[in-house]
Amino acid sequence: MKKVVDDERLMVKICEMYYNQELNQKLIATELGLSRPTISRILQNAKEQGVVKIIIDPLFGNNYVDLEKKLEIRYGLKEVFIVDVKADNRDQKDELAKATASYLERLVKDDSIVGVSMGSSIGQIHRFISKGLSKRATFIPLIGGIGHLGMELHSNTIVEALAKAFGGNYYLLHAPAKVSGIQIKKVLIKEAGINRIIKMSDGLDIAVVGIGVPNRGSAIMATGYYDEKDMEIMHSKNVVGDVCMQFFDISGNTEPFEMDNIVMGTDITKLRKVPHSIGVACGIEKAEAIAGAIKGGYINVLVTDAECGRRLLEMSEILA
Repeated sequence: MKKVVDDERLMVKICEMYYNQELNQKLIATELGLSRPTISRILQNAKEQGVVKIIIDPLFGNNYVDLEKKLEIRYGLKEVFIVDVKADNRDQKDELAKATASYLERLVKDDSIVGVSMGSSIGQIHRFISKGLSKRATFIPLIGGIGHLGMELHSNTIVEALAKAFGGNYYLLHAPAKVSGIQIKKVLIKEAGINRIIKMSDGLDIAVVGIGVPNRGSAIMATGYYDEKDMEIMHSKNVVGDVCMQFFDISGNTEPFEMDNIVMGTDITKLRKVPHSIGVACGIEKAEAIAGAIKGGYINVLVTDAECGRRLLEMSEILA
């Protein structure tokens, strides 16, 4: 005797009621004199046998769901957000900022502690936060003052703008981004105002960080703390990138560059414990830096463009 769950005509009827008439499973079960678990089993069988095919048609732009999922699996990331490639650099940064803003709106809760680094992409996020939000979150900078960079790229400025966009609170880090020696750093970190921010970073719920590369056009060069000779030295040491002006190699190791870490801010190794550490970066030239940041555990969420995403996927096969 054919089982109820294998009755093809019944299967089609139930699918028509569920998907076209939009009746819930309980109503269908009552009308057909079956149990709700039986209806659920038949609907599942219909999908497995191809009677029902669910097609997700993206409403806006291109569909990068497959690329995002592959990157999440290959790199062990919690989530990946891929945006369209734009010819104009400013437009590209806006795309990254929009995607990050949307994710933060979903993620930030009352009483969240959010740490923020520097950079042009991160500096635009506040512009795309929905109006009228009221989240009692606290925003703090992960790095001190940023040399010659414009104030709009300064971590303190970004923190203040994001806090106001979310209707939350913020604290500022009144310190230079980099000092001249490790002893000066040790002394300054003991200052009450600076020490408070450093300790607050131990309890981060969310971090939003840019990922830099040691080249002539990078933000780290624009700070004025480094010159081309410094970049040459970094290349000779196999540096692939930086997060909060702290350098690492393709494996995410920071140890070879400890003497260069005289940055006033949160040690990026703390980011390994942050539930949601979001790396925001675009461009194929940043693929190795992103891979290193992932390998080091400094980010577990990625926002990037499609070209960089594809390059990362290629690299994952080479590095595997």
